[in-house]
Amino acid sequence: MTTLMGRATIVFALLLGWSLPAAAEVAVPPLTGRVVDQTGTLSSDDIAALSQRLRDFETRKGSQIAVLIVPTTQPETIEQFSIRVAEAWKIGRKNVDDGAILVVAKNDRHLRIEVGYGLEGVLTDATSRRIIDEDVTPKFKAGDFAGGISSGVDRIMRVIDGEKLPAPEPPRWQGNGSSLLSWVDPFNPFVIIAVFVFGTVFRNLFGRLFGSAAAGGVVGVVAWLVAGSIAAPLLAGGIVFILTLFGEGLLSGGGPGVGGRRSSGGWSRGSSSGGWSSGSSSSSDSGSFSGGGGSFGGGGASGSW
Repeated sequence: MTTLMGRATIVFALLLGWSLPAAAEVAVPPLTGRVVDQTGTLSSDDIAALSQRLRDFETRKGSQIAVLIVPTTQPETIEQFSIRVAEAWKIGRKNVDDGAILVVAKNDRHLRIEVGYGLEGVLTDATSRRIIDEDVTPKFKAGDFAGGISSGVDRIMRVIDGEKLPAPEPPRWQGNGSSLLSWVDPFNPFVIIAVFVFGTVFRNLFGRLFGSAAAGGVVGVVAWLVAGSIAAPLLAGGIVFILTLFGEGLLSGGGPGVGGRRSSGGWSRGSSSGGWSSGSSSSSDSGSFSGGGGSFGGGGASGSW
């Protein structure tokens, strides 16, 4: 009997040892936007308004600020969890390290402002603590979480505004292939006219094939200068090359088609699962925001309500 109980104790201890590491850390949420709320505390309007203010601030000042609301950080302290978030998200510009993260653990009633290396001289531990005590927690105690977060973020931005930081880089085109295709939608009448005029000049100068290639190359270079990536120039140049090469035939009705069909009124746009589609821009951060490579060393302050 004693032996059986001893074996059961060993098995229980092993199971306990295996289960503890699995529950040791709360996973760091993916950075889906400037405001990540895993508790449903903020309304969609609150998130949109706050995200827009943070986006405008980054455009003007260069610094990145993010907000994270989680139910709990247990069994870790909020300090341990926040530094893991900072290391994963890398808020702030690389080598400038001008990022800050407001982390709220709602069920634990704890919060923290995590400060990047580059802001530790202005957003000091003492200043961060005052922001928490004077701007955030009074509203949290009254149940106004949206107001507390908004007030805290506003004061963080005012403090950072007082610090001399490198100017933000000029705005660059940002997006993916679908955004570029929306810009150069071959069925957009303005794009068609511009391509045909531009392409005709190059065809007359260099011939049909080389003129089309030259037109596509010029547009590709411009797209590369604007986008700073490889995919954008290839897509833009390829589309312009095709439109320039076959565009004249499409207008006359005698050349090869590129996704159109003949009707009594001429060529009309055909439907295809692989066809281009014009997209619409969204004010949401989803899929378009990422940390700039900033580093953190544990500066900041914590509080509770």
